[in-house]
Amino acid sequence: MSKIAIIAALEREVKEFTRGWVKSERPYRGHSYTLYEQDEFVVVTSGVGMEAGRSIAEAVIELVHPAEIWSVGFAGALQDGLRVGHIVTPAVVIDARDGSRIPIQGGEGSLITFMGVVGAEQKRKLADAYGAHAVDMEAAAVGRTAGIHSIPFRAIKAISDDFHFEMPDMDRFVDSSGRFQALRFAGFLSVRPLLWKQIFVLARNSGKAANALHGYLRLAQADYVSAGASAGERMNAAATPADTLHARG
Repeated sequence: MSKIAIIAALEREVKEFTRGWVKSERPYRGHSYTLYEQDEFVVVTSGVGMEAGRSIAEAVIELVHPAEIWSVGFAGALQDGLRVGHIVTPAVVIDARDGSRIPIQGGEGSLITFMGVVGAEQKRKLADAYGAHAVDMEAAAVGRTAGIHSIPFRAIKAISDDFHFEMPDMDRFVDSSGRFQALRFAGFLSVRPLLWKQIFVLARNSGKAANALHGYLRLAQADYVSAGASAGERMNAAATPADTLHARG
């Protein structure tokens, strides 16, 4: 069975999901990529942002030749009714750079991909302008790359910050490759105690979102493996000796 490639921005989004999986390093165009594999699934992290998402999608396509690509991870809520831990599987992903849309069969609602960390005011603007349900930073780039290669795409996002939560300014701690510089951010926080409560809430909410995402992906993985096994059984049942003899005439 062909593989499903799961692309997440950050390791903590999928760390529990990939626990115990086979880990390998694969080279591609001068870079080394860490892949986690189990059954028909392969997981890789891209780093934060659209360019990081596009680059890793290109690498995964060349390295794995996936049957499908899933963009998974955290998202911010753009609707009051969405709470931390809710899962969004959109029917359309919108690229905020040009307003283009990527339709996804079987999804519900919409996700917009924006170029930076979104605070409460920007969330309101995006909600008013696009009517989207959630916002992330990679899905549109991953989906666009999948589309160029005619590979089916879906997005699975767990809400990590609600509509009214004011995200801290974290863009400055993302390097040119999309990697979040945790040590620099920790140093920044160490002398700004007024931000500690906000970061504590964000960390708690991220943990809740990661748990929800883990649960959803486990169910999706089990469903996919089960469906694949059933299809295989049907194929084997169809190719009985009687059928073969009959085909020969």
